[in-house]
Amino acid sequence: MGSRQVSTTQDWQGKHVTVAGLGVSGISAARALAGLGAVVTVVDAGDGDAQRERAAELAPLGVRARLGDAETLPEGTELVVTSPGWKPDGPLFRAAAEAGVDVVGDVEIAWLLRGLDGREPAPWLAVTGTNGKTTTTRMLAAILRAAGLRTAAVGNIGTPIIDVVLGDEEYDVLAVELSSYQLHWAPSVRAHSAAVLNLAPDHLDWHGSMEAYAADKGRVYEGNTVACVYNVADRATEDLVVEADVVEGCRAIGFTLGAPGPSMLGVVDGLLVDRAFVENRQKNAQELASVEDVDPPAPHNIANALAAAALARAFGVAPKAVREGLRSFRPDAHRIAHVAEVGGVTYVDDSKATNTHAAEASLAAYEPVVWIAGGLAKGASFDELAERSAKRLRAAVLIGQDRALIREALARHAPEVPVVDLDRTDTGAMAAAVREAARLAEPGDTVLLAPACASMDMFANYGRRGDAFAEAVRELAAEDA
Repeated sequence: MGSRQVSTTQDWQGKHVTVAGLGVSGISAARALAGLGAVVTVVDAGDGDAQRERAAELAPLGVRARLGDAETLPEGTELVVTSPGWKPDGPLFRAAAEAGVDVVGDVEIAWLLRGLDGREPAPWLAVTGTNGKTTTTRMLAAILRAAGLRTAAVGNIGTPIIDVVLGDEEYDVLAVELSSYQLHWAPSVRAHSAAVLNLAPDHLDWHGSMEAYAADKGRVYEGNTVACVYNVADRATEDLVVEADVVEGCRAIGFTLGAPGPSMLGVVDGLLVDRAFVENRQKNAQELASVEDVDPPAPHNIANALAAAALARAFGVAPKAVREGLRSFRPDAHRIAHVAEVGGVTYVDDSKATNTHAAEASLAAYEPVVWIAGGLAKGASFDELAERSAKRLRAAVLIGQDRALIREALARHAPEVPVVDLDRTDTGAMAAAVREAARLAEPGDTVLLAPACASMDMFANYGRRGDAFAEAVRELAAEDA
């Protein structure tokens, strides 16, 4: 569906729209479209108290809810708006395809609704990738604010993007985090500039293959007008730039942890430098910030900062604002967060490292490491992670449902590394893991929670897992005091 098909208020009057899912994005879409005069039906597989309460909140707007059935297409549906996580091969979408009905996501709707109030739409600077999306998007927003621009970090984080687009507050530019799910359902989005931070196998059960996953990530580059930002160390991201259909004159801009070539941002003598958005980039480089301006200055976080800086520079932001924005930025909880130092050992919470790619990046920031890992593997293989990280490991402490997969990978690729296998999946296992890690660690070591797995076998989410780790470390510190 192209942006001209449904781009005015009149286009929505009386249009029969089915919204799939009563989550945050579904409710946002239902409210917005009902407000524009659409005839909205929300479907959800659940029929519990939470779903009924949300449906009751929408009822005064004229939104109908069909609970307990998310498989059949409501009669008369002209458009389906799906929540991001709904798999594309589900029965509802098969029925839509058979009926010739388009399926889009909330990000697509937000794009189509831009400018309906007569205001000039704010350009989008978009960020995607397997890991680092949220941090990079928030860094970008901090830099844009330091430049005096009215902005917000939206999309896969924060306020639903439809609410921002239709809200009263005016913005100069939006920092937009986009997941592969959202990009899959957003064919019309055309960013000012966009970045793919990295690509590693993830969500393959949803996308069906690595090729399909990468293709959905690559959609972020389609129609870019100024810059396609890619990771020099990850050739697959550059390949996506090459394949993208962009506006004439749009540039490919690389970021690297090494010295940058022309049309790149990189690191020289502890400084973040720009050889892309400068006069005579063949010979000149512009200092943007120091490595110490990035919190924390771990390699993968420096890469995030460079990507954010590249997008900001593509939008015309001055070097001073890049430095000020990075200095003001503070990472979210559970992202390589320093918890405490106890007995000369540093304890770091990176519970957000829920896949192997994120865990490898986290492990690369420290040496030697006593590694706490395990949880739900989501079909992942741990061989490459174990092989690449072996030399950094003092020991490993494993918890969770799929810990055996990590133990076996370590046995194959790092047989000299001591492994403690805690045969527990209860929430109290984290305290036991921290104590085992403390026993194995030596002064100067880092005990790192970088699970490489999802948390739901033991905890409600990765935040609860990180909280349990931090609490166990605090107990350890109290005993040591």
